[in-house]
Amino acid sequence: MTPIKKSYRAMHSAFANGTSSPSAFLEECLDTINSLEGDIGAFVATDEEGAKAAAAESDKRWKSGDMLSLIDGMPLCIKDIMETVGMPTQQGSDLFVGWQGTRDCAAVAGLREAGAVIYAKAVTTEFAAQPARGTKNPWDLTRTPGGSSSGTAASVAAGMLPGGLGTQGLGSTIRPASFCGVFAFKPSFGGINRGGSFDTISQSSTSTFAATLEETWEIARAITERVGGDPGFMGVSGPLEAPDAAMPKRLALLRTEGWDRTVDDAKRALENAQMALEEAGVEIVDRDTSESVAALEESLGGAVALSGGLNNWDFRWPLNTYARDMDVNGLSPQAQERLIEAQAMTLEEYQALVLKRRQLRSSYDALQSEFDACVTLSAPGPAPIGLGWTGDAVFAVPSSVLGTPSYSLPVLEAEGLPLGLQIMGFADQDDQAFSAARAVLGLFDYI
Repeated sequence: MTPIKKSYRAMHSAFANGTSSPSAFLEECLDTINSLEGDIGAFVATDEEGAKAAAAESDKRWKSGDMLSLIDGMPLCIKDIMETVGMPTQQGSDLFVGWQGTRDCAAVAGLREAGAVIYAKAVTTEFAAQPARGTKNPWDLTRTPGGSSSGTAASVAAGMLPGGLGTQGLGSTIRPASFCGVFAFKPSFGGINRGGSFDTISQSSTSTFAATLEETWEIARAITERVGGDPGFMGVSGPLEAPDAAMPKRLALLRTEGWDRTVDDAKRALENAQMALEEAGVEIVDRDTSESVAALEESLGGAVALSGGLNNWDFRWPLNTYARDMDVNGLSPQAQERLIEAQAMTLEEYQALVLKRRQLRSSYDALQSEFDACVTLSAPGPAPIGLGWTGDAVFAVPSSVLGTPSYSLPVLEAEGLPLGLQIMGFADQDDQAFSAARAVLGLFDYI
């Protein structure tokens, strides 16, 4: 099938002149959900009654011109790793089936204050890690949608909802966005307040998915305007409306440690993207033409292993208490293995990994005078066949370990399926990276 995404932003003028309404838009989404959700399996819980009531209130605000934000009335899903009033937060875990808190996490609280409509909790892998939990890719139901933000990516791709929240600590946003052919924004580390989210590992960020690039930004800014970033961090800042496009003058093309396992079709797609950028007057530097980029590529050569070690230790708690105080058999084999690896680590080993990451971030930050942003693939190929593995995260890992903003643009394809083009900026300059991504987007045709 060829999924058709639904943009809420595209309906603003119709809402304003009264020819449509947030309630009417929600009904269109519900029709699509009723038609497709049985096959795709994007959601673990829904609140249709609450969504309809929230949409009706938004109708009144649009009619009077008193909208709370650009996303007032926008129906969204929330990755099931974040506390959400009225729906369970099960974390993709057998240990937490039916568990329901009594508060909203910070991001959801911000969304509600902005007038957004919270419709569903979206499937996540166990504890936003592994294993997969059965969601299917709308482009091909035999393939993974990626993870761990599986349900959010699939629901947006299928046109069931115009947007939603995810997270990324390794590749959990950029990878599923690529596989499902949707737009995604992974902010700088600390960019969106993670209070009330159970995704607490040391390089994870709350992220946004949407039918358009502009909406990824506007969802994020609606949140941070109200609840900010993580405590002690600047948070995503800049205009509430999507920043204007600004074509970068110089981009660093990264091949990453995943180049040798990238499919030929994906390599050709990146080469064609490079030509399009150069034809638009953008200078492209890579490891063959720039010593700085060559050094960056070399330093990132072990980024996947580095992130894996950091994440293992970060999961030591709470996995140890789940195993001791709850039911170790309720943990997947993958989680049990991760706990074994974490408990085999020493604090000194973890500290060495933290220092290595700190050095990488400092070295990358010093390259701001060398280029405006990086361009690379979002994944080494199309979504793999099968639902047991969420795919290779190698191209998404650099933005996680570096703590930088990253945008996945669904403008490429490989083997007839979606493939993202990734624009990665510098920490706490999410708006500048967005402007570059928006300009680059204008060079491509996309669905």
